[in-house]
Amino acid sequence: MDRKGKEALREVAAQRFSKSKAVILAEYRGLTVEELTKLRVELRKASAEFKIVKNRIAIKAINIEQQSFEKLTKSFKGPVGVIYAYGDSAQATKAALAFEKDHSNFKVTAGQLDGEAYTKTQLQVIADLPSKDVLLAQIIGTLVAPHKGIMNVLNGVNRSLVQVINAIKDKKTA
Repeated sequence: MDRKGKEALREVAAQRFSKSKAVILAEYRGLTVEELTKLRVELRKASAEFKIVKNRIAIKAINIEQQSFEKLTKSFKGPVGVIYAYGDSAQATKAALAFEKDHSNFKVTAGQLDGEAYTKTQLQVIADLPSKDVLLAQIIGTLVAPHKGIMNVLNGVNRSLVQVINAIKDKKTA
């Protein structure tokens, strides 16, 4: 490949890095085309994509245009594919690690989310967290719970008063 072709690939890689909220690196050696297609379909559901990029081109794209991903450059060793997460980075991480469980030839090696580099074990911890929607629902439930308790106590006073008045009425009529 000539120099202009490599520069074009570097620019494409730099654009993908700039658009992504998170990047995950994974070894893909030994996977069939069918398995890679299955991985890409699963990642697409999580607003992510898996691309195979030459290590030197990816490192140059990071060093020249996307220094925010510089912490990942040490992890580009061997045949490594790049998962670019454009949406929820935790969902993409979950999809990649779920695929890894089913395919022994696929190994997540490192990643970078929100400017911080993570190892595979740290990515596993992030993937085990509930989704953003579930966490928001839990927070809202926690905020609403005391108000519901107070409301039930106040309604209980009214209910008790009505029950006492009904008991008095029943006693007088009997």
